[in-house]
Amino acid sequence: MNSTCHIIGLGHAVPETVLTNEDMERMVETNDEWIVSRTGIRERRIASKGETCSSLCYEASIVALRNAGLAAEDLTHIVVATFTPDSYIPSTACLLEHLLGISGRMAMDVSAACSGFLYALETARALVTLHPDARVLVAAADVVSSRTNYTDRGTCILFGDGAGAAIVTGSGTPGGASVIDAMLASDGSVGDLLTVKGGGSGTPYKPGDTIRDDFFVQMQGREVYKHAVRSMSSVCEAILERNGIAKDQLDVFIPHQANMRIIDAVGKKMDLPEEKIFTNLQKYGNTSAASVIIALSEARQTGFIKDGNLVLLGTFGGGFTWGSALVQF
Repeated sequence: MNSTCHIIGLGHAVPETVLTNEDMERMVETNDEWIVSRTGIRERRIASKGETCSSLCYEASIVALRNAGLAAEDLTHIVVATFTPDSYIPSTACLLEHLLGISGRMAMDVSAACSGFLYALETARALVTLHPDARVLVAAADVVSSRTNYTDRGTCILFGDGAGAAIVTGSGTPGGASVIDAMLASDGSVGDLLTVKGGGSGTPYKPGDTIRDDFFVQMQGREVYKHAVRSMSSVCEAILERNGIAKDQLDVFIPHQANMRIIDAVGKKMDLPEEKIFTNLQKYGNTSAASVIIALSEARQTGFIKDGNLVLLGTFGGGFTWGSALVQF
């Protein structure tokens, strides 16, 4: 399939502060063996004071722009995927635009939790279809630590902070990639299985209120696991079928970096060999919207993805949201 959407630059950024499993042992009743055996995570990066969603996006965007051979002034649109914006108003996209030293662009946030990057990428695909000369900055970042309850063992061990960015255009460049296809889906009827409600208009706070547990990530882990495995594997198989691609034609599979058990289960359902599956959650944990783009950027940077490789991306997040994309390098 001919593509009118191309990724010509990739970048990612993570905070310097490392929170190890040994550190977690001093915070909640857990241990390294328990965390690794259930999640595959050994450490995660945590934003320090002053590090924000927009500042992490900026760092990742500068790398992506440099890789694309562009300056910030060349951008026409900015789309940021996040559920942990610096503020509700102004949007993180507007703040990122300002950090980049530009103005006058279309800039907006997209909220799709851990599926955020693919939702933002699909938005960019639409923009370059409408405007073939567009140069879209797609950034995805979450400072999940700002919405993590570090007394809740079931969630606090999972999450880390980080950002990734891609420059999307209507024409390709050497070393870039073509976005062949994408498929996205959602189901709000099961949204209560994974929530961050406190402070929203449905569960507002008044001045002087004590922050409740619903301000933080709350999750029914076993049920989320079932939906994640089923939805991610089915949408990945569907996009392959729609494009007439056999599983053995894939060179690399990059799943949402949430939990090694989920990744293993999806890999087995799709009959994909382990050596084709890229993972970095052992270093970063679940970085939510940034998960897939950080993994894509790092896999390309380290040479795991080579020129000519066909890459399948898969994701699942709160909402519920899920999706897949095919990318040809």
